[in-house]
Amino acid sequence: MPRYWIGNAEDIPRCGARSVFLNGRQFAVFHLSDGSFHAIENRCPHKGGPLSEGIVSGKYVFCPLHDWKIDVTDGRVQAPDRGCVRTYDVEIEGGKIYILLDEANWTEAG
Repeated sequence: MPRYWIGNAEDIPRCGARSVFLNGRQFAVFHLSDGSFHAIENRCPHKGGPLSEGIVSGKYVFCPLHDWKIDVTDGRVQAPDRGCVRTYDVEIEGGKIYILLDEANWTEAG
């Protein structure tokens, strides 16, 4: 599966996020308090809010527009709201962050 360099791990503080553009698509990359990194589409399913600008708490991000709570590890919106966002696999190697995009999930993300 092709992987794409999207930044350096040291540039995203714990409990922080960054917006990343790659080939015309926008992703939100999160560095959680446990040290793990996760990538999701940077668009809330409710009203399209930029999730990379939300507050990160534990494994959740809160949409900056209407406070929807989304699990960044699996993309699921938390009750009482419903929905999901697409998630993408991430690898860290030598302090660099890579997002893995195969042709199937790249097409579906469109």
